[in-house]
Amino acid sequence: MTPKPDVILGRGVADVLPPWSLAVTAMLLIQLCNASSVVLFDEVGTAGTAWLRLCMGAVIFVVIARPPLRRIRREDIAPLLGLGVASGLMTTAFLAAIDRIPLGTAVAIEFLGPLVVAAIRSKNRQMLAWPALALVGVVLLTEPWGATFDPLGIAFAAAAGLGWGTYILLTQRIGDRFTGITGLAITIPIAAVVTTIVGAPQAIGGIDLRVILIALGLALLAPVLPFGLEMLSLRRMTPTAFGTLMALEPAFGVIIGLVFLSQVPALWQVVGIVLVVLAGSGAQRGGRRPTVVQSSEAVD
Repeated sequence: MTPKPDVILGRGVADVLPPWSLAVTAMLLIQLCNASSVVLFDEVGTAGTAWLRLCMGAVIFVVIARPPLRRIRREDIAPLLGLGVASGLMTTAFLAAIDRIPLGTAVAIEFLGPLVVAAIRSKNRQMLAWPALALVGVVLLTEPWGATFDPLGIAFAAAAGLGWGTYILLTQRIGDRFTGITGLAITIPIAAVVTTIVGAPQAIGGIDLRVILIALGLALLAPVLPFGLEMLSLRRMTPTAFGTLMALEPAFGVIIGLVFLSQVPALWQVVGIVLVVLAGSGAQRGGRRPTVVQSSEAVD
């Protein structure tokens, strides 16, 4: 029998806690994982690290939540494949970015994906003020006028942003269709298979028991716990509110980059942090999504 979200998070926790708190916790875990992932870059490369993280995550999800392959409908195939590809792109491109540019800067650029989602999907014109404010903060965090401007690193971060924006849209759709974490038990293995093309060639030759154990620990930090938390939060929030709330992630990236990677932010980046925090706080108001009543065909 497939575990429900409260088996992992504690019975009733997902219903008691506000949805934005689940999203914030997921962001912290993801950035801690990204900062910790650099320890494997020299041994298996950035793509190899992403691949191993996703492979370990796929194993964990399959073990704790049996993929309901026989109950997948034809109309589910495209969203499942799309979410798997988006998850692989987001992970691989982002690790390639932080190998070249600071963590906070990479997160700021990647955030443009959710920002576009928030702006396009908003039905309330007043809500557009929050993405606009966050955009100013993102520009300040990115510092495109700086001497350390790295076009390739920025391109990788932008590709990760494309994956992130797609991930947000498809995660809500898959979360509505599949109960618990069964959707992730399908999409994360897809992501692992997709990233094999670029990840396996880098990782082969550098894999040993130590690397596997580190990758397993990283997989728990991301994708296992945060992706599950994000799926739970997206069931109870609008894409606009969730996308704008992600404006907090560049701030977490800068702070964790400072603490764990000794990446000291400039004055303009501190100003940018304040702006994105304000935008994220404003997005919480009115961002709760009506509870989705899943049909009898929803997969357990």
